[in-house]
Amino acid sequence: MPFGAERRSLRIGVDFDNTVVCYDGVFRTVGVSSGILRADAPATKGAIRDSLREAGREDDWTRLQGEVYGPGMARATAFSGALEFFERCRREGVDVAIVSHRTRHPYLGERRDLHEAARDWCGQVGLAALLPADRIFFEETKQAKLTRIAALGFTHFVDDLPEFLAEPDFPDDTQRILFDPHESPAARSLPPGVWSVRSWAQLEAALLGER
Repeated sequence: MPFGAERRSLRIGVDFDNTVVCYDGVFRTVGVSSGILRADAPATKGAIRDSLREAGREDDWTRLQGEVYGPGMARATAFSGALEFFERCRREGVDVAIVSHRTRHPYLGERRDLHEAARDWCGQVGLAALLPADRIFFEETKQAKLTRIAALGFTHFVDDLPEFLAEPDFPDDTQRILFDPHESPAARSLPPGVWSVRSWAQLEAALLGER
């Protein structure tokens, strides 16, 4: 296999938001409907975040995240190939788990249970049928996410944030893999040894072999 891991010894950890869950178009749709954004707002999450921050509207960005990661999740889809990856792991007995940094309630705006919204989404798209609830972890802080990753002893961990994979406390013995479907500029300065994939199909072929 390209990543040099034997399948029987794989323990794969996966981030949730923007790694399994695809929000393409959702941030703009929810932002416009809630009055936070204008109809001509950028399309992608990163561009929306940057435009609001550059305008000094950090609180609006925080409110928008609460809307999207709460009721707005009903509009989100799974990235192409993600569910097929989890289904194959289940079928072939590969150990896989989701570990996400997601606060239980938004910092601003209406109080909602964002963990419940995420688990509802897992049921909605069929992920809950492929991955037991006790293999899906929502941690309230970044440090708790890092601690969970270390405790579960993953051989590989997949995340969409280059800065998270570069955290000093990230376990040294876990291979870091950046999920980068939009070719983030930040990915150009990845720490040595971090791999990058553009799609779930590419990730599956690398870790599990071609179908």
